[in-house]
Amino acid sequence: AMEKSYVSMFLLLIVISCALAKDAAKKDSKDTTAKPKLPQTLSRGLFFSSQKPLMIIHHLDDCPHSQALKKVFAEHKEIQKLAEKFILLNLVYETTDKNLAPDGQYVPRVLFIDPSLTVRADITGRYSNRLYAYEPSDISLLYSNMQKALKLLKTEL
Repeated sequence: AMEKSYVSMFLLLIVISCALAKDAAKKDSKDTTAKPKLPQTLSRGLFFSSQKPLMIIHHLDDCPHSQALKKVFAEHKEIQKLAEKFILLNLVYETTDKNLAPDGQYVPRVLFIDPSLTVRADITGRYSNRLYAYEPSDISLLYSNMQKALKLLKTEL
């Protein structure tokens, strides 16, 4: 049996409230007179009622590899379209959650986490020594991995 690594609940609470706060900010940005609304963290969609998989991108601002990957990611139209089906989380600091560093703390690394809060160890990049690493030239692999993550999700739910 594949050992499952579950992401800590605490981190997920932060993740989801950040994602929802961002959503709320996007919707409310037009109406400047509206009072700032609190993100409805718990009332709406905790535990992924949205059933979106989570895509965590670890990077550091002063890392040229991270910046290069970010650039191709942002310019890839298909990826941007597909990204709307994910909850995207950019982590610019190193996490203490061991599950999010299954094979070490290097950047950039991209992890997919399904709604059962499991890190998908079956969706990896092409380097055996850094399983979740992608270089700018691997952008099409990252794209197909995003498709894979969504497909796996549909068949498993």
